[in-house]
Amino acid sequence: MRCPFCGNIDTQVKDSRPAEDHVSIRRRRFCPACGGRFTTYERVQLRDLVVVKSSGKREDFDRTKLERSIRIAMQKRPIDPERIDQMISGIVRRLESLGDTDIPSKMIGEIVMESLARIDTVAYVRFASVYKNFQAADDFDRFVSELRPGTASDD
Repeated sequence: MRCPFCGNIDTQVKDSRPAEDHVSIRRRRFCPACGGRFTTYERVQLRDLVVVKSSGKREDFDRTKLERSIRIAMQKRPIDPERIDQMISGIVRRLESLGDTDIPSKMIGEIVMESLARIDTVAYVRFASVYKNFQAADDFDRFVSELRPGTASDD
């Protein structure tokens, strides 16, 4: 593993243990060249996924990008970070088990929204506002009214 501080490729593992989510290994590393210490995580990856955007553009699936968007939606919500990690791992496992390596971005968005809806309504609305590209307050109003029980949609 290359040292992020000096670029040395000969780093040493000082400690390995399962991460909190029990689906990855946390490794503490040390660089003998500069003395830097850093942490890496190792996860099982069943297959290389490719995201197919609505424009037709294709790009490699990036777990970090998925995690970042979910954490933004969950910001300042009373949800245990371990629960968020479990949700993200579950989403990735679900995507990997679909059987196809090409995953439409729309499908990823729907799976994330489904997962967020089960955990936190506010995070669900936050994510939906970006995913569905809300342009005005009316968009929020319509979407939230669909969440309220007993409220019929005008659409």
